[in-house]
Amino acid sequence: MSASPAAPRPNAVVAVLALAGIVVSLMQTLVIPIVPELPRLLDAPASDAAWAVTATLLAAAVATPVVGRLGDMAGKRRMLLFSVCLLIVGSVVCGLSDTLVPMVVGRALQGLSAAVIPLGISIMRDELPAERLAGATALMSASLGVGGALGLPIAALIADNMDWHMLFWLSGALGAVALVLVLILVPESAVRTGGRFDVLGGLGMAAGLVCLLLAISKGADWGWGSGTTLGLFAAAVVVLLVWGWWELRIPQPLVDLRTTARRQVLFTNLASIAVGFSMFAMSLVLPQLLQLPEATGYGLGRSLLTAGLVMAPSGLVMMAFAPVSAKVSKTRGPKVTLMIGALIVASGYGLNIVLMSEVWHLALVSCVIGAGIGFTYGAMPALIMGAVPASETAAANSLNTLMRSIGTSIASAIAGVILAQMTVSLGGFALPSENAFKVVMAIGAGAALLAFVIASFIPRHRAGTGVAHSAPAVGAEAQAASAH
Repeated sequence: MSASPAAPRPNAVVAVLALAGIVVSLMQTLVIPIVPELPRLLDAPASDAAWAVTATLLAAAVATPVVGRLGDMAGKRRMLLFSVCLLIVGSVVCGLSDTLVPMVVGRALQGLSAAVIPLGISIMRDELPAERLAGATALMSASLGVGGALGLPIAALIADNMDWHMLFWLSGALGAVALVLVLILVPESAVRTGGRFDVLGGLGMAAGLVCLLLAISKGADWGWGSGTTLGLFAAAVVVLLVWGWWELRIPQPLVDLRTTARRQVLFTNLASIAVGFSMFAMSLVLPQLLQLPEATGYGLGRSLLTAGLVMAPSGLVMMAFAPVSAKVSKTRGPKVTLMIGALIVASGYGLNIVLMSEVWHLALVSCVIGAGIGFTYGAMPALIMGAVPASETAAANSLNTLMRSIGTSIASAIAGVILAQMTVSLGGFALPSENAFKVVMAIGAGAALLAFVIASFIPRHRAGTGVAHSAPAVGAEAQAASAH
Protein backbone atom coordinates (compact mmCIF):
# COMPACT_ATOMS: atom_id res chain seq x y z
CA MET A 1 0.00 0.00 0.00
CA SER A 2 2.94 2.31 0.44
CA ALA A 3 4.11 2.28 -3.20
CA SER A 4 2.85 5.21 -5.22
CA PRO A 5 3.26 6.61 -8.72
CA ALA A 6 6.42 8.62 -9.30
CA ALA A 7 4.88 11.41 -11.36
CA PRO A 8 1.28 12.49 -10.73
CA ARG A 9 -0.99 13.04 -13.73
CA PRO A 10 -3.32 15.88 -12.77
CA ASN A 11 -6.37 14.72 -14.73
CA ALA A 12 -6.08 11.16 -13.40
CA VAL A 13 -5.55 12.36 -9.81
CA VAL A 14 -8.63 14.61 -9.96
CA ALA A 15 -10.83 11.93 -11.56
CA VAL A 16 -9.82 9.18 -9.12
CA LEU A 17 -10.17 11.34 -6.00
CA ALA A 18 -13.57 12.66 -7.16
CA LEU A 19 -14.69 9.07 -7.79
CA ALA A 20 -13.59 8.08 -4.27
CA GLY A 21 -15.60 11.00 -2.86
CA ILE A 22 -18.69 10.01 -4.82
CA VAL A 23 -18.39 6.39 -3.64
CA VAL A 24 -18.24 7.45 0.01
CA SER A 25 -21.23 9.81 -0.27
CA LEU A 26 -23.10 7.14 -2.26
CA MET A 27 -22.63 4.75 0.65
CA GLN A 28 -24.50 7.11 2.97
CA THR A 29 -27.50 7.30 0.62
CA LEU A 30 -27.80 3.67 -0.46
CA VAL A 31 -29.46 2.60 2.79
CA ILE A 32 -32.32 5.16 2.59
CA PRO A 33 -34.81 2.97 0.63
CA ILE A 34 -34.62 0.14 3.16
CA VAL A 35 -34.72 2.23 6.36
CA PRO A 36 -38.51 1.74 6.85
CA GLU A 37 -38.03 -2.02 6.30
CA LEU A 38 -35.02 -2.47 8.60
CA PRO A 39 -37.06 -3.59 11.66
CA ARG A 40 -38.55 -6.44 9.60
CA LEU A 41 -35.34 -7.27 7.72
CA LEU A 42 -33.25 -7.40 10.90
CA ASP A 43 -35.97 -8.74 13.21
CA ALA A 44 -35.45 -5.83 15.60
CA PRO A 45 -37.59 -3.06 17.16
CA ALA A 46 -37.73 0.15 15.10
CA SER A 47 -35.89 2.12 17.79
CA ASP A 48 -33.01 -0.38 17.68
CA ALA A 49 -32.96 -0.67 13.90
CA ALA A 50 -32.47 3.10 13.67
CA TRP A 51 -28.95 2.55 15.01
CA ALA A 52 -28.00 1.33 11.53
CA VAL A 53 -28.26 4.99 10.50
CA THR A 54 -27.13 6.62 13.75
CA ALA A 55 -23.96 4.50 13.93
CA THR A 56 -22.81 5.82 10.55
CA LEU A 57 -23.39 9.41 11.63
CA LEU A 58 -21.47 9.03 14.89
CA ALA A 59 -18.57 7.10 13.32
CA ALA A 60 -18.20 9.67 10.56
CA ALA A 61 -18.17 12.56 13.03
CA VAL A 62 -15.44 10.95 15.12
CA ALA A 63 -13.33 9.67 12.21
CA THR A 64 -13.26 12.80 10.05
CA PRO A 65 -11.09 15.08 12.27
CA VAL A 66 -8.99 12.20 13.65
CA VAL A 67 -8.16 10.70 10.25
CA GLY A 68 -7.55 14.19 8.83
CA ARG A 69 -4.94 14.86 11.51
CA LEU A 70 -3.33 11.46 10.94
CA GLY A 71 -3.21 12.27 7.22
CA ASP A 72 -1.22 15.45 7.92
CA MET A 73 1.12 13.50 10.18
CA ALA A 74 1.63 10.15 8.44
CA GLY A 75 0.54 10.66 4.83
CA LYS A 76 -2.76 11.69 3.28
CA ARG A 77 -2.81 8.98 0.60
CA ARG A 78 -2.07 6.33 3.22
CA MET A 79 -5.02 7.43 5.35
CA LEU A 80 -7.26 7.73 2.30
CA LEU A 81 -6.46 4.12 1.39
CA PHE A 82 -7.13 3.10 4.98
CA SER A 83 -10.50 4.88 4.90
CA VAL A 84 -11.54 3.20 1.65
CA CYS A 85 -10.53 -0.19 3.10
CA LEU A 86 -12.84 0.47 6.06
CA LEU A 87 -15.65 1.25 3.62
CA ILE A 88 -15.08 -2.05 1.82
CA VAL A 89 -14.91 -4.08 5.05
CA GLY A 90 -18.02 -2.37 6.40
CA SER A 91 -19.88 -3.07 3.14
CA VAL A 92 -18.94 -6.77 3.28
CA VAL A 93 -20.07 -7.03 6.91
CA CYS A 94 -23.43 -5.43 6.03
CA GLY A 95 -23.74 -7.60 2.92
CA LEU A 96 -23.44 -10.71 5.11
CA SER A 97 -25.75 -9.39 7.86
CA ASP A 98 -29.24 -10.59 8.68
CA THR A 99 -29.34 -9.38 12.29
CA LEU A 100 -28.96 -6.03 13.99
CA VAL A 101 -25.52 -6.18 15.63
CA PRO A 102 -23.42 -6.98 12.54
CA MET A 103 -25.42 -4.45 10.53
CA VAL A 104 -24.68 -1.69 13.05
CA VAL A 105 -21.00 -2.71 13.15
CA GLY A 106 -20.80 -2.67 9.36
CA ARG A 107 -22.52 0.70 9.08
CA ALA A 108 -20.16 2.14 11.70
CA LEU A 109 -17.17 0.88 9.68
CA GLN A 110 -18.64 2.51 6.58
CA GLY A 111 -19.04 5.75 8.50
CA LEU A 112 -15.35 5.68 9.43
CA SER A 113 -14.56 6.27 5.74
CA ALA A 114 -16.06 9.77 5.77
CA ALA A 115 -12.65 11.50 5.79
CA VAL A 116 -12.04 10.54 2.14
CA ILE A 117 -13.33 13.85 0.77
CA PRO A 118 -11.26 16.24 2.95
CA LEU A 119 -8.23 13.98 2.46
CA GLY A 120 -8.76 14.11 -1.30
CA ILE A 121 -8.93 17.91 -1.26
CA SER A 122 -5.72 18.02 0.75
CA ILE A 123 -3.91 15.68 -1.66
CA MET A 124 -4.95 17.97 -4.50
CA ARG A 125 -3.40 20.95 -2.74
CA ASP A 126 -0.11 19.11 -2.41
CA GLU A 127 0.04 17.56 -5.88
CA LEU A 128 -1.72 19.73 -8.45
CA PRO A 129 -0.37 22.81 -10.23
CA ALA A 130 -1.80 26.06 -8.87
CA GLU A 131 -3.90 26.79 -11.96
CA ARG A 132 -5.74 23.45 -11.61
CA LEU A 133 -6.34 23.57 -7.89
CA ALA A 134 -9.45 25.73 -7.59
CA GLY A 135 -11.51 23.74 -10.10
CA ALA A 136 -10.30 20.39 -8.80
CA THR A 137 -11.07 21.11 -5.14
CA ALA A 138 -14.50 22.51 -6.08
CA LEU A 139 -15.25 19.27 -7.94
CA MET A 140 -14.01 17.13 -5.05
CA SER A 141 -16.06 19.08 -2.54
CA ALA A 142 -19.16 18.81 -4.76
CA SER A 143 -18.73 15.02 -4.94
CA LEU A 144 -20.39 14.85 -1.51
CA GLY A 145 -23.65 16.10 -3.01
CA VAL A 146 -23.23 14.23 -6.30
CA GLY A 147 -22.99 10.82 -4.66
CA GLY A 148 -25.90 11.61 -2.38
CA ALA A 149 -28.17 12.66 -5.27
CA LEU A 150 -27.27 9.77 -7.55
CA GLY A 151 -27.44 7.21 -4.75
CA LEU A 152 -31.18 7.49 -4.16
CA PRO A 153 -32.46 6.33 -7.59
CA ILE A 154 -29.78 3.61 -7.80
CA ALA A 155 -30.67 2.36 -4.33
CA ALA A 156 -34.41 2.47 -5.03
CA LEU A 157 -33.93 0.48 -8.25
CA ILE A 158 -31.90 -2.20 -6.44
CA ALA A 159 -34.24 -2.34 -3.43
CA ASP A 160 -37.28 -2.80 -5.70
CA ASN A 161 -35.79 -5.48 -7.95
CA MET A 162 -33.07 -7.35 -6.03
CA ASP A 163 -32.19 -8.69 -2.62
CA TRP A 164 -31.45 -5.77 -0.27
CA HIS A 165 -27.97 -7.10 0.48
CA MET A 166 -26.99 -6.09 -3.08
CA LEU A 167 -26.96 -2.47 -1.89
CA PHE A 168 -23.93 -3.22 0.24
CA TRP A 169 -22.21 -5.49 -2.27
CA LEU A 170 -22.47 -2.61 -4.76
CA SER A 171 -20.95 -0.24 -2.20
CA GLY A 172 -18.12 -2.68 -1.54
CA ALA A 173 -17.45 -3.23 -5.25
CA LEU A 174 -17.29 0.50 -5.96
CA GLY A 175 -15.00 0.91 -2.96
CA ALA A 176 -12.68 -1.79 -4.34
CA VAL A 177 -12.53 -0.01 -7.71
CA ALA A 178 -11.67 3.28 -5.98
CA LEU A 179 -9.01 1.54 -3.87
CA VAL A 180 -7.24 0.06 -6.90
CA LEU A 181 -7.34 3.35 -8.82
CA VAL A 182 -5.92 5.31 -5.87
CA LEU A 183 -3.14 2.75 -5.50
CA ILE A 184 -2.23 3.02 -9.18
CA LEU A 185 -2.74 6.71 -9.95
CA VAL A 186 -2.58 8.87 -6.79
CA PRO A 187 0.87 9.75 -5.35
CA GLU A 188 1.75 10.15 -1.69
CA SER A 189 2.43 13.72 -0.62
CA ALA A 190 5.77 14.68 0.86
CA VAL A 191 4.11 17.39 2.98
CA ARG A 192 3.84 15.93 6.49
CA THR A 193 4.05 17.29 9.99
CA GLY A 194 5.29 14.15 11.72
CA GLY A 195 5.20 14.29 15.52
CA ARG A 196 3.04 12.44 18.04
CA PHE A 197 -0.70 11.92 17.76
CA ASP A 198 -2.78 13.66 20.46
CA VAL A 199 -4.49 10.56 21.89
CA LEU A 200 -6.26 12.40 24.73
CA GLY A 201 -7.41 15.06 22.29
CA GLY A 202 -8.82 12.38 19.98
CA LEU A 203 -10.66 10.65 22.81
CA GLY A 204 -11.99 13.95 24.16
CA MET A 205 -13.26 15.14 20.80
CA ALA A 206 -14.83 11.73 20.10
CA ALA A 207 -16.63 11.72 23.47
CA GLY A 208 -17.88 15.30 23.05
CA LEU A 209 -19.11 14.78 19.48
CA VAL A 210 -20.82 11.48 20.29
CA CYS A 211 -22.70 13.10 23.20
CA LEU A 212 -23.70 16.10 21.07
CA LEU A 213 -24.79 14.21 17.95
CA LEU A 214 -26.48 11.45 19.91
CA ALA A 215 -28.60 14.03 21.74
CA ILE A 216 -29.46 15.78 18.45
CA SER A 217 -30.25 12.64 16.47
CA LYS A 218 -32.14 10.72 19.17
CA GLY A 219 -33.68 13.63 21.07
CA ALA A 220 -37.03 13.29 19.28
CA ASP A 221 -37.27 9.60 20.23
CA TRP A 222 -36.14 10.05 23.82
CA GLY A 223 -37.89 13.38 24.39
CA TRP A 224 -36.12 16.74 24.18
CA GLY A 225 -36.74 17.37 27.86
CA SER A 226 -35.78 13.88 29.03
CA GLY A 227 -32.94 13.37 31.44
CA THR A 228 -30.99 11.34 28.87
CA THR A 229 -31.14 14.04 26.19
CA LEU A 230 -30.40 16.94 28.52
CA GLY A 231 -27.64 14.93 30.21
CA LEU A 232 -25.98 14.25 26.86
CA PHE A 233 -26.14 17.94 25.89
CA ALA A 234 -24.63 18.91 29.26
CA ALA A 235 -21.92 16.26 28.93
CA ALA A 236 -21.09 17.49 25.43
CA VAL A 237 -20.62 21.06 26.68
CA VAL A 238 -18.43 20.02 29.60
CA VAL A 239 -16.31 17.54 27.62
CA LEU A 240 -15.75 19.90 24.69
CA LEU A 241 -14.78 22.77 27.02
CA VAL A 242 -12.23 20.55 28.79
CA TRP A 243 -11.06 19.28 25.40
CA GLY A 244 -10.54 22.85 24.18
CA TRP A 245 -8.53 23.69 27.30
CA TRP A 246 -6.33 20.63 26.66
CA GLU A 247 -5.84 21.42 22.97
CA LEU A 248 -4.59 24.92 23.82
CA ARG A 249 -2.02 23.56 26.28
CA ILE A 250 -0.17 20.93 24.26
CA PRO A 251 2.40 21.62 21.51
CA GLN A 252 0.93 19.17 18.94
CA PRO A 253 -2.87 19.26 19.33
CA LEU A 254 -5.39 17.22 17.35
CA VAL A 255 -6.99 20.50 16.25
CA ASP A 256 -4.98 23.72 16.29
CA LEU A 257 -7.62 25.94 17.88
CA ARG A 258 -5.51 29.05 17.32
CA THR A 259 -5.59 28.40 13.58
CA THR A 260 -9.30 27.53 13.80
CA ALA A 261 -9.95 30.87 15.54
CA ARG A 262 -8.52 32.82 12.61
CA ARG A 263 -11.30 34.96 11.23
CA GLN A 264 -11.34 33.35 7.79
CA VAL A 265 -11.39 29.79 9.14
CA LEU A 266 -13.85 30.52 11.95
CA PHE A 267 -16.48 32.24 9.80
CA THR A 268 -16.11 29.70 7.00
CA ASN A 269 -16.78 26.89 9.48
CA LEU A 270 -19.77 28.72 10.95
CA ALA A 271 -21.16 29.31 7.46
CA SER A 272 -20.59 25.60 6.74
CA ILE A 273 -22.92 24.62 9.58
CA ALA A 274 -25.66 26.82 8.10
CA VAL A 275 -25.06 25.51 4.56
CA GLY A 276 -25.10 21.89 5.76
CA PHE A 277 -28.41 22.60 7.49
CA SER A 278 -29.87 24.21 4.39
CA MET A 279 -28.75 21.44 2.04
CA PHE A 280 -30.21 18.65 4.15
CA ALA A 281 -33.59 20.36 4.46
CA MET A 282 -34.08 19.76 0.73
CA SER A 283 -33.24 16.07 1.14
CA LEU A 284 -35.94 15.76 3.81
CA VAL A 285 -38.72 17.73 2.14
CA LEU A 286 -38.69 16.97 -1.59
CA PRO A 287 -38.75 13.13 -1.47
CA GLN A 288 -41.64 13.20 1.01
CA LEU A 289 -43.67 15.62 -1.11
CA LEU A 290 -43.12 13.39 -4.12
CA GLN A 291 -44.20 10.21 -2.30
CA LEU A 292 -47.13 11.37 -0.16
CA PRO A 293 -50.56 10.28 -1.49
CA GLU A 294 -52.35 12.61 -3.92
CA ALA A 295 -55.36 12.45 -1.58
CA THR A 296 -53.58 14.86 0.75
CA GLY A 297 -54.01 17.61 -1.85
CA TYR A 298 -50.30 18.39 -2.00
CA GLY A 299 -48.57 14.99 -2.22
CA LEU A 300 -47.72 13.77 -5.71
CA GLY A 301 -48.13 10.03 -5.11
CA ARG A 302 -44.92 8.93 -6.82
CA SER A 303 -42.69 5.96 -6.09
CA LEU A 304 -39.35 6.13 -4.30
CA LEU A 305 -37.62 5.41 -7.62
CA THR A 306 -39.38 8.36 -9.27
CA ALA A 307 -38.48 10.56 -6.29
CA GLY A 308 -34.84 9.52 -6.69
CA LEU A 309 -34.88 10.27 -10.41
CA VAL A 310 -36.35 13.72 -9.74
CA MET A 311 -33.60 14.44 -7.20
CA ALA A 312 -30.74 12.99 -9.27
CA PRO A 313 -30.25 15.99 -11.61
CA SER A 314 -29.38 18.17 -8.61
CA GLY A 315 -26.20 16.13 -8.17
CA LEU A 316 -25.24 16.60 -11.80
CA VAL A 317 -25.93 20.33 -11.47
CA MET A 318 -23.62 20.47 -8.44
CA MET A 319 -20.87 18.90 -10.50
CA ALA A 320 -21.54 21.19 -13.46
CA PHE A 321 -21.34 24.30 -11.30
CA ALA A 322 -18.09 23.28 -9.59
CA PRO A 323 -15.91 24.79 -12.38
CA VAL A 324 -18.15 27.88 -12.48
CA SER A 325 -17.62 28.24 -8.74
CA ALA A 326 -13.85 27.97 -9.29
CA LYS A 327 -13.89 30.68 -11.98
CA VAL A 328 -15.82 33.06 -9.74
CA SER A 329 -13.38 32.35 -6.92
CA LYS A 330 -10.43 33.15 -9.18
CA THR A 331 -11.88 36.45 -10.36
CA ARG A 332 -13.83 37.65 -7.31
CA GLY A 333 -12.49 35.53 -4.45
CA PRO A 334 -14.10 32.50 -2.71
CA LYS A 335 -15.87 34.72 -0.19
CA VAL A 336 -18.03 36.15 -3.00
CA THR A 337 -18.59 32.64 -4.37
CA LEU A 338 -19.85 31.42 -1.01
CA MET A 339 -22.20 34.39 -0.67
CA ILE A 340 -23.58 33.90 -4.20
CA GLY A 341 -24.16 30.21 -3.50
CA ALA A 342 -26.01 30.96 -0.27
CA LEU A 343 -28.34 33.38 -2.07
CA ILE A 344 -29.05 30.82 -4.82
CA VAL A 345 -29.94 28.20 -2.20
CA ALA A 346 -32.24 30.65 -0.40
CA SER A 347 -33.97 31.54 -3.69
CA GLY A 348 -34.46 27.83 -4.40
CA TYR A 349 -36.34 27.36 -1.13
CA GLY A 350 -38.35 30.50 -1.78
CA LEU A 351 -39.28 29.07 -5.18
CA ASN A 352 -40.29 25.80 -3.52
CA ILE A 353 -42.76 27.54 -1.22
CA VAL A 354 -44.77 28.73 -4.24
CA LEU A 355 -43.98 25.88 -6.66
CA MET A 356 -44.70 22.46 -5.17
CA SER A 357 -47.72 21.10 -7.03
CA GLU A 358 -46.03 19.40 -10.02
CA VAL A 359 -43.14 16.98 -10.43
CA TRP A 360 -41.26 19.44 -12.65
CA HIS A 361 -41.63 22.10 -9.93
CA LEU A 362 -39.66 19.95 -7.50
CA ALA A 363 -37.12 18.96 -10.15
CA LEU A 364 -36.53 22.65 -10.88
CA VAL A 365 -36.22 23.49 -7.19
CA SER A 366 -33.72 20.67 -6.56
CA CYS A 367 -31.59 21.89 -9.49
CA VAL A 368 -31.61 25.50 -8.27
CA ILE A 369 -30.63 24.44 -4.77
CA GLY A 370 -28.06 22.04 -6.25
CA ALA A 371 -26.48 24.91 -8.18
CA GLY A 372 -26.22 26.96 -5.00
CA ILE A 373 -24.70 24.05 -3.08
CA GLY A 374 -22.19 23.59 -5.91
CA PHE A 375 -21.09 27.20 -5.43
CA THR A 376 -20.85 26.99 -1.65
CA TYR A 377 -19.12 23.60 -1.51
CA GLY A 378 -16.59 24.79 -4.07
CA ALA A 379 -15.77 27.93 -2.08
CA MET A 380 -15.31 26.37 1.36
CA PRO A 381 -12.09 24.40 0.78
CA ALA A 382 -10.65 27.42 -1.05
CA LEU A 383 -11.32 29.61 1.97
CA ILE A 384 -9.93 27.04 4.40
CA MET A 385 -6.76 26.39 2.40
CA GLY A 386 -6.24 30.09 1.93
CA ALA A 387 -5.84 30.49 5.69
CA VAL A 388 -3.94 27.42 6.90
CA PRO A 389 -0.41 26.11 6.21
CA ALA A 390 -0.05 23.10 3.91
CA SER A 391 1.02 20.97 6.87
CA GLU A 392 -2.46 21.38 8.43
CA THR A 393 -4.58 21.10 5.29
CA ALA A 394 -6.16 17.69 5.93
CA ALA A 395 -7.02 18.46 9.56
CA ALA A 396 -8.51 21.86 8.65
CA ASN A 397 -10.58 20.47 5.75
CA SER A 398 -11.75 17.58 7.90
CA LEU A 399 -12.96 19.97 10.58
CA ASN A 400 -14.84 21.95 7.92
CA THR A 401 -16.48 18.74 6.69
CA LEU A 402 -17.46 17.95 10.28
CA MET A 403 -19.13 21.37 10.59
CA ARG A 404 -21.30 20.59 7.57
CA SER A 405 -22.23 17.24 9.13
CA ILE A 406 -23.27 18.95 12.35
CA GLY A 407 -25.46 21.27 10.28
CA THR A 408 -27.17 18.33 8.56
CA SER A 409 -27.75 16.61 11.91
CA ILE A 410 -29.38 19.73 13.36
CA ALA A 411 -31.53 20.07 10.21
CA SER A 412 -32.70 16.47 10.54
CA ALA A 413 -33.67 17.01 14.18
CA ILE A 414 -35.50 20.32 13.69
CA ALA A 415 -37.28 19.25 10.50
CA GLY A 416 -38.26 15.98 12.15
CA VAL A 417 -39.91 17.82 15.03
CA ILE A 418 -41.79 20.19 12.69
CA LEU A 419 -43.01 17.43 10.38
CA ALA A 420 -44.11 15.32 13.36
CA GLN A 421 -45.99 18.16 15.09
CA MET A 422 -47.73 19.84 12.13
CA THR A 423 -49.84 17.01 10.73
CA VAL A 424 -53.07 16.14 8.96
CA SER A 425 -55.05 12.91 9.28
CA LEU A 426 -55.54 10.66 6.26
CA GLY A 427 -57.10 7.23 6.62
CA GLY A 428 -56.35 7.21 10.32
CA PHE A 429 -52.66 8.05 9.79
CA ALA A 430 -50.98 11.33 10.75
CA LEU A 431 -49.03 12.80 7.84
CA PRO A 432 -46.99 16.04 7.68
CA SER A 433 -49.18 18.94 6.58
CA GLU A 434 -48.50 21.22 3.61
CA ASN A 435 -47.71 24.07 6.01
CA ALA A 436 -45.18 21.85 7.80
CA PHE A 437 -43.23 21.47 4.58
CA LYS A 438 -43.45 25.19 3.91
CA VAL A 439 -42.12 25.96 7.40
CA VAL A 440 -39.16 23.63 6.84
CA MET A 441 -38.51 25.29 3.47
CA ALA A 442 -38.66 28.72 5.07
CA ILE A 443 -36.17 27.60 7.74
CA GLY A 444 -33.94 26.18 5.00
CA ALA A 445 -34.03 29.54 3.23
CA GLY A 446 -33.30 31.27 6.53
CA ALA A 447 -30.28 29.02 7.13
CA ALA A 448 -28.94 29.88 3.67
CA LEU A 449 -29.41 33.61 4.35
CA LEU A 450 -27.65 33.15 7.69
CA ALA A 451 -24.73 31.57 5.80
CA PHE A 452 -24.71 34.65 3.53
CA VAL A 453 -24.54 36.99 6.53
CA ILE A 454 -21.81 34.96 8.24
CA ALA A 455 -19.79 34.82 5.00
CA SER A 456 -19.88 38.62 4.78
CA PHE A 457 -17.57 38.71 7.83
CA ILE A 458 -14.88 36.65 6.08
CA PRO A 459 -11.89 38.86 5.19
CA ARG A 460 -11.82 39.94 1.55
CA HIS A 461 -8.88 38.88 -0.60
CA ARG A 462 -7.63 40.07 -3.94
CA ALA A 463 -9.04 38.21 -6.94
CA GLY A 464 -7.04 35.16 -7.85
CA THR A 465 -5.78 34.51 -4.34
CA GLY A 466 -8.65 32.40 -3.16
CA VAL A 467 -6.68 29.21 -2.76
CA ALA A 468 -3.33 29.13 -1.15
CA HIS A 469 -1.18 26.63 -3.02
CA SER A 470 1.98 25.01 -1.80
CA ALA A 471 4.14 22.83 -3.99
CA PRO A 472 5.22 19.55 -2.47
CA ALA A 473 8.22 19.91 -0.22
CA VAL A 474 9.86 17.92 2.52
CA GLY A 475 9.97 18.20 6.30
CA ALA A 476 10.68 21.54 7.96
CA GLU A 477 11.20 23.33 4.63
CA ALA A 478 7.62 22.52 3.63
CA GLN A 479 6.23 23.83 6.88
CA ALA A 480 8.32 27.00 6.71
CA ALA A 481 7.30 27.66 3.12
CA SER A 482 3.62 27.24 3.89
CA ALA A 483 3.49 29.26 7.11
CA HIS A 484 1.30 32.35 6.89
